[in-house]
This record gives sequence, structure tokens and C-alpha cells, in this order.
Amino acid sequence: MDDTNPEKETEEYVRSIVKSVRWLGFDYGDHLYYASDYFGTFFECAKAFIRHNLAYIDSQDSKQIRENRGTLTQHGRDSKFRERSVSENLEIFEKMRTGEFRAGEHVLRAKIDMQSPNLNMRDPILYKIRHVKHHRQGSSWCVYPLYDFAHPLSDAIEKVTHSICTLEFEDHRPIYNWVVENANICGFFKDQVLPRQFEFARLNIESLVLSKRKLTQVVNTKAVKNWSDPRMPTLEGAKTRGYPPEGFIKFNGLIGVTKSSSTIEQGLLEECMREHLNKKVKRKICVISPLRLIVENVEETFTENCTICNHPQDESLGERTLQFGKNLYIERSDFQVNPTKKFFRLRPGGRVRLKYAFVAECTGYEEENGRVSSVTVKIFEDSKSGTRGSNNYKVKGNIHWLNKSTAKTCQLNIYHDLFTQNSISPNSSHENDLFLNKNSLEKISAYIEQSALDEEIGTQFQFERHGYFILANNSNKERIEFGKILSLKDNWKKC
Repeated sequence: MDDTNPEKETEEYVRSIVKSVRWLGFDYGDHLYYASDYFGTFFECAKAFIRHNLAYIDSQDSKQIRENRGTLTQHGRDSKFRERSVSENLEIFEKMRTGEFRAGEHVLRAKIDMQSPNLNMRDPILYKIRHVKHHRQGSSWCVYPLYDFAHPLSDAIEKVTHSICTLEFEDHRPIYNWVVENANICGFFKDQVLPRQFEFARLNIESLVLSKRKLTQVVNTKAVKNWSDPRMPTLEGAKTRGYPPEGFIKFNGLIGVTKSSSTIEQGLLEECMREHLNKKVKRKICVISPLRLIVENVEETFTENCTICNHPQDESLGERTLQFGKNLYIERSDFQVNPTKKFFRLRPGGRVRLKYAFVAECTGYEEENGRVSSVTVKIFEDSKSGTRGSNNYKVKGNIHWLNKSTAKTCQLNIYHDLFTQNSISPNSSHENDLFLNKNSLEKISAYIEQSALDEEIGTQFQFERHGYFILANNSNKERIEFGKILSLKDNWKKC
């Protein structure tokens, strides 16, 4: 854990990383390390650098340091404090450690080359004064190492051989090598292989903003509940949304590792999730846009139990019973008064199979204010699915339904992109703007079968014809919530 900056790192981040690694199915055993545990070694190494004339205390303010650093086309200028004596540098550094100076009054810089074409090698800062309490070390320290100093030393302490990072750190590799090689010259890390840095392209996913800075803004401005909000492109968010860890493993196995910067289609990630969910989750029936269906040729008290497999290809997931009755709900889109071409669902005079139950023929419908309010059908009692007589009825349409008396109300949370395209674009001229999608959360009232409510929070389902959903909240029996994980449709265009 790189926790060298006390102003940015918190225990919350640590817990989240540890939790996510275990959720993905990995076990790091006893190998959990914190850079802050090495603060003493870092400090001793810094003093050794001073003694070997490899580092010095610079008393310029931050503006002067920045101005004297130069540009890509202009060399930097040496600090007037660059030739301080070793003894004076050591004395000031010790006083920095004991808190005798204000933040920004002094810094420790590497003495490399202010003429270097690589700006990272122009006497980079190694230590800063920060009078900030550390989340693990408390108030023990008021000087903290910077990443370019702490990172290579941490790797060497832990006997890392290959330090993997993303391509934006390629220009930092020279300072990485300079630190470990000179630490070795100063007497550290003897008789061991020194670590080396290797860069690979970062994972960029189409339509996803993965910038920690921007996501922190989203959380801090309360645009989402927290880091684990289902709309957040974080592992915590993915877990809450219902993405299975196996999907991430398969996704990373497919895309591999590359040196070339590229963007992966989000559809590939979703297809990996969908493939796992399709094999593992139970099916349920949900009616999102209900239209009342009345079976006219049965009594009000008529009921018929329909036994349904929870998964069409996996008998181990068991069965459930769905009660058929006189008054049902169907999807409004499953009935058309004037059917379009190739519409094989319910129409006036037409027949469909009410899935898992009977074949029904439409005998009429009613309208209110120009909108269909109910549909009337008659069923053929010898057509029940699974019975011998059902084979005598050949229909093209097959629609799902719920019994009005047993269906339960629920809320479906439908998640859309958290950011608009302006924020996603790498060429955005408004780098600091969030461009949040104000309609990223859509709430829909629906009907669900009772068996879905009997499961534990976090259980994933496939709602037939609608997509994959997760039971998000069942504490309030008046408003059971399901969150949408993915649609059923595969939008990824396979090569």
C-alpha cells in the first residue's frame, strides 16, 4: 500500500483494496505491505544520499523551484542552495524531522542534472515537510518521502524484481533506477537483485471514466452514495451492481497485456459478465409495464399451479411453483390492436402461449382515454405446458405473465452512464468538469413473483426477457428493490 502521502491516503482505501482483492478470488497470504512501515529506512537512506553528496536541502519556495526547473525546450537552473555542505544538509534535514520548520520552508532534492532533457531527472524532490497526521503512523513523522523515492525503495525492501506500472510512468524509470542503484552504492540492498520497472498500457474501457481524481470528485460532491454505488466504475461498485468476479477474471484473460495504448469495448466486459450469469443464476418473472389480462372462461376462484424450473439447463437449481388464475398481468408491449409485421404475440383474435401455462386466444379488449386498459382471453384447458394435449396447439408467440393476486410490487433501479460523453472524451477541453449525467439512475415500479423476494440480498437473477438483476434491498417489505446488472442483449460485435 503506497500510503506515503498522509493528505490523500486513508484506511478506507486500504480496506477497499484488501476486500476487492479477496472478492476477486485471490489470496495474498501474509504479503500485505505498507510503505509507511519503511519510513525509518527511507529516512536513513535519504541521510546516506546526503552523506554521499547525492542529495541536498533546497530552501527555495515552491514557485522558485518550479520556475528554475525549466521546460521541455529550456534547461533548468541550479538552485543557489545546491552546493550546501554535507554537514549543513544533514543538520537541516534532522531539524526538518523534529518539526522545527514550517511546511514548504525546506525540501530534500536529489542532486542529479538540471540540464537533463528528462524533467524528472532535474533534481527531483525526495522529501517534503507535512505537518499532517498519518492514518497509520499518527504524528510520528512530519517529513514524508515522495513517490519517486519511496516506490523504488519499497520494491527493493520487499525484494521485488519486476515492478509493473503503466506507460505514463515510463519517463520516471530513470529516476527509479537512479534511486535503487545509488541506494546500493550507499550500502543498502547488498547481495540481492535490484528491482527494475516495466511499463505496460493501462486498461482503458470505452465509455468508462476511471480517473481516481474525477471519481473522488463524484463521491465528495454526493453525486453518488459512496464508492460502492452501483453506478461507480470501481470494483466495490461492480460488486454492488451484481457483476460476478469470475467475469473480471475472464475479461482480463481475454484482453491480455500490451505495450500499445488502446481502448477496450465495454461490450466485451459485459459479455464476460453475461456469460457467467447466464450459466449460474435462477430465472424469475417480472412484469415491468403491466397490462391486465382477464381469462373469461374460468371462475373467479380458479387457480392452477405451474411448476417451473429455476434454470432451463441446470436442474440442480431446483424448481418453483407459479400460480395461474383468472386475473393476470402481462407486458403492455405483448399486445397490439393493430399488430406490426412479424408481431407474433397477443392480438385481437390471435393466439399465444402464456408461458408455462395455457394457450390463450384474445376475445376482446377495453380502452380508457384512447389507451388499452385490459385484454380478455379464453384459455384451452387441455393446452397446459407439459401435458399431452399441449402438443395439439401450435402457436408462434410465447409471453410471460403474473397472477394479479400473488404478484408483489417492487422497484427496479436502472443504471445508465454516470458521465456524459464530454467527460469521457480524452480531448475534452474542460478537464476539471465532471459532466455528470443527471439521469444516471432511473426508478421503475414493477411486479415480481414472490419467490424472488425469498432470497438473500445480493442474489442475482435473470428476469425473463428483461435482463439480469440483483436483489438490492428487502428490508422494507413495501418497497423491495432490484438493481439492473445487465441487459440480455449482447451488444458486443464479435470479430
